[in-house]
Amino acid sequence: MSAPRSKSITGIDAHAHVFSRDLQLIGARRYSPEYDATLDQYLEHLQTHGLSHGVLVQPSFLGTDNSYLLAALKHAPEQLRGVVVLEPGISRSTLNDMAQLGVVGVRLNLIGKALPDFRDSAWQGFFSDIAELDWHVELHREIRDLPGLIRQLTPFGVKVVIDHLGRPDANAGLDQPGFGELLEAGSKGSIWIKVSGIYRLGGTPRQNIDFARRALPLLEKSVGPHQLVWGSDWPHTQHEQSVDFATVVDQLQALELSAQASAALLVQAPCRLFGF
Repeated sequence: MSAPRSKSITGIDAHAHVFSRDLQLIGARRYSPEYDATLDQYLEHLQTHGLSHGVLVQPSFLGTDNSYLLAALKHAPEQLRGVVVLEPGISRSTLNDMAQLGVVGVRLNLIGKALPDFRDSAWQGFFSDIAELDWHVELHREIRDLPGLIRQLTPFGVKVVIDHLGRPDANAGLDQPGFGELLEAGSKGSIWIKVSGIYRLGGTPRQNIDFARRALPLLEKSVGPHQLVWGSDWPHTQHEQSVDFATVVDQLQALELSAQASAALLVQAPCRLFGF
């Protein structure tokens, strides 16, 4: 691994993963990596593309064993923040230890899973701790189910971060179920949205970009320009054969953002959300 560096902020990648193929994978998983995605590789991508800082998100196939991610945070504490995967019932002391290492949020990757009931007492204690730590709760779920999940989280007073534009279907248009409700929820609460995973929207590359271009002004109007953040989603799991870091940077440029909007997306908003 390269030596830790302290850098001025030129751009923040709000969503990336690091892992090794040799790590213990959970049994129930949608994907198994056949390669390593190392911290050194990731930091090199940031440097190549003029970015200075990044947020590492625990991949679903590693479950709640966040040790590889935490080790990366220890190596570059000024440059990185982390989002972990945890089970309700984890001790507050463990959460405090993670916060000291740069963890700022917890991810609920609910793709392919039964929807949880956050009224359960275990979840209530968990979200109470998350709110007190000023962490965020990151939701990864198809857009039709997001409004209901957001409503359940609202009473806890936690910041809610929506993964990958809410995983809409680029072929279904802006009036698809859930999109209007997401806009309405964003106008009322503390919701942040990751402009990431555009290639995951289910259409051709052109259709995905066109949808993102049309959706972004509506999302910006809903949540405000300072609650949108951009993420590379490196190493683009399940899409490695057709997508790389340069691809997603090109997609960002294809959105044709103004200099002001770009500064908000890449620096100002992620600085606020992740505590850089």
